[in-house]
Order: sequence, then structure tokens, then C-alpha cells
Amino acid sequence: MPSPFPGMNPYLENPIRWSEVHHRLITAIAIAIESNLSLQYRVAIEKRIYLSEEEEESVTVAIPDVSVYSQSSTSSQTRSTMTLPAQTEAVTVRLPVPEEMREGYLEIREEETGYVVTAIEVISPTNKRAGMGRDAYERKRREVLSSPTNLVEIDLLRGGKPMRIIGQIPPSDYRILVARGDRRPQAQLYAFSVRQEIPQFLLPLRSGDPEPLVDLQSLLIQVYNQARFDMAINYRLESVPPLKSEDRIWADALLRETGLR
Repeated sequence: MPSPFPGMNPYLENPIRWSEVHHRLITAIAIAIESNLSLQYRVAIEKRIYLSEEEEESVTVAIPDVSVYSQSSTSSQTRSTMTLPAQTEAVTVRLPVPEEMREGYLEIREEETGYVVTAIEVISPTNKRAGMGRDAYERKRREVLSSPTNLVEIDLLRGGKPMRIIGQIPPSDYRILVARGDRRPQAQLYAFSVRQEIPQFLLPLRSGDPEPLVDLQSLLIQVYNQARFDMAINYRLESVPPLKSEDRIWADALLRETGLR
């Protein structure tokens, strides 16, 4: 069964499912744009690796007070009448264990020189919350924006803190940013809601070269069908993260109309 939503399916945002969505989507984008690129370009799938600690509001390891008792020269009778404290039981605690994180992204390179013409990023949940994941991505973002390389930033996640953009922007659930190296600091922003189709955009390349049209909506439908996400998603439950109240009412009516509730 196809996805019941007209645009981005909010049930794909669930962190337990997003890693697979991300992997499949960047692969689908790479395959789709490769067939429309001239032979002077190639599409490379790269990965960013960093250590991330399990995020907790606070992790406290409780250490009981330790009392050191020295044997004195008093009589054994004194020792035998002492009341000893009960032995402390061990408790289970959690520690922030570093975990190796791998995030894939795309680079369109000029075949002859290896120069990165365009970087394509699909934002992950770790990029949108404070921590090593956001720090690593923001470093990469600054490097790209300070160079002539074009940047395409695809944010299909409602949760977390969006990437920084200067000035007023329209309210939206999702964003696609197209920042051409020769037009910065200006950039194109496609802002859209869960009720809208994902907008198409031209993939920026070197000035004067034909630019392929990226139909992200069709690619996401392809990913949904190939992964058979209709078998993995229980539409009787609320999405994670939850929709806004007015969108929840809209989604409930949509899912009932399609027989999924």
C-alpha cells in the first residue's frame, strides 16, 4: 500500500526508523541524479564519523560514603557490642558510553579535478539537537558555506532545532535549502508543511552547466514502497514526534479515509 500522506510521511521521522530512511534516501538521490549528469561529474556517497555519547538530562553515579574503621586496643567485649552498619546494596546506574556514529551525505565532484562542486546533506535527528552530532555537522556546514561549493540541505524532520538561517522565514514543518556558491549569502529556501507535496528543485552545478531537476517526492515514494514501510508502520498509533493538534485532526481524517484507522 502506498504512503497515505501527500508529501512527507511523518511516521518516517521516528528515530527507530529514520536511519533506514536516511540511508535509502541518499542512495535513491545519488542514483536519480547520476543518470542526469554530464560525464564531467560523478556522485560520491561519503560519510561523516564521530563519537556521540548517549544523551541523558543528567547522569549521576551514586557513591555511598565510606567509613574506615581501625581496630583499636580496646577489649573484645567493646567490639562485640558495637552496632555495625548494614552492608550497602549495589544499585544499577547508567553511564554515557561513546558510540560511533556514521552519517552519509553526497558530493558531486568534477571528474577531472576531484573538486567538490555540490554537497547534498539529508539532516538527521542528531544534527538537530545539542551534542557532538550537531557540532560535527555545523563544522561541515561552515566549511562548505565559506567555500565556492554549492550546498543542498534537506530537512525532513519536524523535531529538534533547525539549522541557522538569518532573517524571517515562513513557518513550516520541513525545509530544503539550496545555497549556490556564487550567490551567497543569499540562498533559496523551500519551506513546506506535512500537508503539502515536497517541492522539486534544480540541483546547482557549475555556472552554465545543465542542472537536473530533483523530484524528492517521487524518490521518497520509491523508498517507502521498496522498504515496504506500510508493513512496518502502525497508523493506529500517533506519529513520533507527534503532530500539531490541527495536523493531528487532519491526519486522523486522512488515515480513516484510507482505511488505516
